[in-house]
Amino acid sequence: MNIDIIITADDIKEEKIKGKTVIVIDMLRATSVITTALNSGCKKVIPVLTVEKAKDIAKTIGENCILGGERNAIKIDGFDFSNSPLEYKKEIAKDKILIMTTTNGTKAINGCLKADNILIGALLNAKSVALKALDINKDIVLVNSGTAGQFSMDDYICAGYIISCILNLRECELTDIAKTSKYIYDTHKDIISFIRKASHFKRLKELGLEEDLKYCCQKDIIDIVPEYKEGAIV
Repeated sequence: MNIDIIITADDIKEEKIKGKTVIVIDMLRATSVITTALNSGCKKVIPVLTVEKAKDIAKTIGENCILGGERNAIKIDGFDFSNSPLEYKKEIAKDKILIMTTTNGTKAINGCLKADNILIGALLNAKSVALKALDINKDIVLVNSGTAGQFSMDDYICAGYIISCILNLRECELTDIAKTSKYIYDTHKDIISFIRKASHFKRLKELGLEEDLKYCCQKDIIDIVPEYKEGAIV
């Protein structure tokens, strides 16, 4: 089994993902939101590219849905919730359909539709997503959503931790970029200490979202593995 990494949503190419299992990562914060919402009883998450598309789907579904997401880390006007995983508690998410659009994460998910399998990964569910990817038993590509088309330290170290979890269970062949990601994690296991210099981390901190940062940097507190199937994540 081979493991590779794509460093931003803008770098996704069909030939890199076709026939493979993709793990999409946007730990700050879209994939953390998706994992948390589904763990809180959300029926499914529909990831879309635009605000207009999200609102159109919401009108079709009706009162059983909620709108969530952000642009440049700020809640979208007219949406029910932002991109904070702390907002998606059981009393909010249970039995609802979350329609979601974000700057980076939902773009990455929609860019991976040619993959055989699309799993949603974060630090929150890293061990579980590693095990699920191994069970599928295909070559793995970890897709870092990045930040506005740029490399993101937080997604990269998260990928490194997921790779570490995979290698604890099975030997695999790693590309150079995957080896480097694992090395970064192995030498910086205190995630927050490493990513506090990242531009996106600083942006969220400036917005007063320290509790989001603390939450998203927890390892393996959720054991579900969200998977994209037929237009929705379940």
